[in-house]
Amino acid sequence: MIRQLLRYPSARAAFAILAVVAVLAVFGPFLAPHDPLAQDGSALLQPPGTRYWLGTDALGRDVFSRLLAGSTVSVLASLLSVSIGLVLGVVPGLLSVFLGRRFEWINLRVIDALMMLPFLVFAIAMTAMLGNGLVQAMFAVGILITPAFFRVTRAEALSIANAEYIEAARLMGASTSAILRRHVVAKVLPPVAVAAASMTGACLSIVASLTFLGIGVVPPDPTWGGLLATDLANLYDRPFGPVAPALLIVATVWALNALADALRDSGRKETAA
Repeated sequence: MIRQLLRYPSARAAFAILAVVAVLAVFGPFLAPHDPLAQDGSALLQPPGTRYWLGTDALGRDVFSRLLAGSTVSVLASLLSVSIGLVLGVVPGLLSVFLGRRFEWINLRVIDALMMLPFLVFAIAMTAMLGNGLVQAMFAVGILITPAFFRVTRAEALSIANAEYIEAARLMGASTSAILRRHVVAKVLPPVAVAAASMTGACLSIVASLTFLGIGVVPPDPTWGGLLATDLANLYDRPFGPVAPALLIVATVWALNALADALRDSGRKETAA
């Protein structure tokens, strides 16, 4: 699979960008030259220099250190929301095809209801009920992206539910769980992987939007969206400030979408072959 993906130039570029982002997410807090929360009253809104590589914000905090520390929070938040969406979408999507019409009808009505929810209002309502925290906000995001995984999984499962080898397994007395494990899951994984890569990029944008609005992560904890909001507030004094967090967000989202496209194209070629 990896070798096939590396044939695509966009996939190679995506892997390179995602590798850098992964290093920043894992080791960013340890690589930060300064404490991302430490304030220096004598170095407010400093331009980039040898001491502060990306300058400082209005409270004298090192922007580069906050950018590194914010990588961990932003990436983990995106992965958490996608994980929640996967669990809530893939499992019901599979079972709705193999557990009868009533179970399928209930699931479809729930998914239709979720698709009608206004995203921002729902996220704000969840944080109002459960508290303004990262887990609460990402749980709301995970719920809202559930329909994407449900529909992809259900569509793929429907395409193979009446295949001859599935019918043969039923005639031989195989249970529903055995059929799912042995025959269905492997067929469903490729399109789900494409959806997961694409939705991770979408969730990263959503996380940045929420933290930009102050939802999910409470200051002074750094995030890419929070840094963007801070830099925009000081745009007159630091016109270059929003560039670094914006570039990280755009590059990561592009890499995830490029990876999703490469996975989709690779899957189509395998199917055609």
